[in-house]
Amino acid sequence: MSVDPSTLPYRPNVGALIFDAIGRVLIARRTDMPGAGGPLSQGTWQCPQGGIDEGEDPRTAVLREVGEELGTNHVHIVAEHPEWIQYDLPAVLIGHALGGRYRGQTQKWFALRFTGTEADIQLDRHLPAEFDAWMWVDLHNLPHCSVGFKKPIYEQLVRDFGHHAVAV
Repeated sequence: MSVDPSTLPYRPNVGALIFDAIGRVLIARRTDMPGAGGPLSQGTWQCPQGGIDEGEDPRTAVLREVGEELGTNHVHIVAEHPEWIQYDLPAVLIGHALGGRYRGQTQKWFALRFTGTEADIQLDRHLPAEFDAWMWVDLHNLPHCSVGFKKPIYEQLVRDFGHHAVAV
């Protein structure tokens, strides 16, 4: 039985572009995708993101998600994207991904600055862990590290948040 995507809503979501002190952005490798557990060149990499709880403010949600997914609260918000950005799941994932209840996500993205040390990033603080590895990449490389169907979003984020990719 196939699901008609037009009958499904978009899931409200937040995303975090986390910049280090020299302007690189953090990406992490998902534990639930092919290639997880292999070398850093394998797997599915993305920026931290997650659902917004009922009645939760997006600014609160993004800080909560960073805490859950990366095990750190050593970040502060430096910018909020002015628009909600939507993406549709590929047809093969409709009815399966996101609990099978959504056609895609509508996301509010934030630029955050990381203020801690690398030891402050602890992927196993919230179980089950969503990520098994992380690394810093130059912002312009971000679209080449992402899940294919999210590439247009990451290209937009590079354009819109590129001025935050500077040393502080």
